[in-house]
Order: sequence, then C-alpha cells, then structure tokens
Amino acid sequence: MKEKRTSRAIAGCITIERTAKVLMTGLLMFLAMLCVGQAQERTDQMPAAVTDKIEKTDAEWKKLLTPEQYYVLRNKGTEPPFTNDYHGLRDKGIFKCAACGKELFATETKFDSGTGWPSFYAPISPESIRTRTDRSWFVARTEVHCARCGGHLGHVFEDGPPPTGLRYCINSVALKFEKVQ
Repeated sequence: MKEKRTSRAIAGCITIERTAKVLMTGLLMFLAMLCVGQAQERTDQMPAAVTDKIEKTDAEWKKLLTPEQYYVLRNKGTEPPFTNDYHGLRDKGIFKCAACGKELFATETKFDSGTGWPSFYAPISPESIRTRTDRSWFVARTEVHCARCGGHLGHVFEDGPPPTGLRYCINSVALKFEKVQ
C-alpha cells in the first residue's frame, strides 16, 4: 500500500514538474516573440549620414556637462517628471542638444502630453536625431539620440497627435532652449 502511494506521489511530482517546464517554456517563447515584434527600428527616422559628428572621451563629457546632464545624455538616465525646466514652457524658440548645440526640436511641434516631460510630434529635421531599439526594462522602446554627439535624449512613442502620430518624450536636461522673436 505504501509502495502505491509513493509511486503515485512521485508520478504526481513528475507531472507537476513537466507542466511547470512547459508553462515556463511557453512564457519565455511568448516574451521572445513580443520583443522581436517590437524590435523594428524606425528607419524613416534614421538619417543617411551625419557629417558634423562630435566624439569626445568620457572625461571630456564629464568636464563639459553638469552631473545631471551627464547622467541623462551619456548614461541614458531619465530626469523625474514634472520637475524640469521645459515641460510647461510656452515661449517660441528652438530646442538644441545641451551637449553639442545641434538644433533638435521647435516649439511649433511641442505639445502637452501629460507625461511631465517636454513632448514633440516631430524633430526639426530627420537628420537631427537618430533612433535605436532600447530593450531595457523588458520592453522594446525606441530610444532617441542626438545625431551629432550621440547623446541620449529620451524615447519616441507611437501615441502622439497628428500629423505624425509620434510623441518624442525628451528629457529637458538634455536640451537648451533658444528663444526667438
């Protein structure tokens, strides 16, 4: 009698173990397919060539940038929402890269997304930015970089307003604003 109970218990454990393996394998395959499906980079936002590219050493960037700018632009950090300089800015002007001065966005394309960061529906020109897939945080997102210096600016999402349907969610510490009359 004890032998039958033992063999049933062993068989039950083996069945549970196999089921757990099958479920885990299925979950991993689902996550892999999700990542692959989201990994398509926006090639229409990728400029052909950047002729005025700037390259500096890590030490040079640390001297040039504030600690907060360095954290965002060089280490792909994110500033806290609703605590930045340009979220609520309504003046007319141009937003430039805080690291190299490249013109990136104009106030004509700025809108309030409710996210707490400056948001734009288009860059000044496709040549001013670069994008690449960011797979951090277990989600594939499209990361936005300055085309000239490679500084991390933020991310672009496909939930913006017309005419592009895009939302460039940009860290204000990565930008310098130049007011125009």
